[in-house]
Amino acid sequence: QVQLVESGGGLVQAGDSLRLSCATSGRTSFTYAMAWFRQAPGKEREFVAAISRTGDSTYYADSLKGRFTISRGNAKNTVYLQMNSLKPEDTAVYYCAAGCPWSSGGCTSGSNMNYWGKGTLVTVSS
Repeated sequence: QVQLVESGGGLVQAGDSLRLSCATSGRTSFTYAMAWFRQAPGKEREFVAAISRTGDSTYYADSLKGRFTISRGNAKNTVYLQMNSLKPEDTAVYYCAAGCPWSSGGCTSGSNMNYWGKGTLVTVSS
């Protein structure tokens, strides 16, 4: 099994930046493609960004391109989400996920993810 733990969430003001981290433990001998999803209050979970196993390929939700950046850390199966120019509508619980088929955009669907963290809350005040 693989355990994912997100960190870095908190309360910020509109226009601020925040960086989320996701660390893994457990069965980490394999390098996974990883992704971030988010779920706002009263809304369905949505895809945010994904990164390939090697880190040389990324994919973003169209509405977030240019503001959010996903990257891999030096430690295996560690990913970050840099969020800039935050807006109140970015308020959500952000989830890290791992273990998806990178080809054909498989990492953009939550149903394709094998492992999930418990989430970290990001609140953006206006």
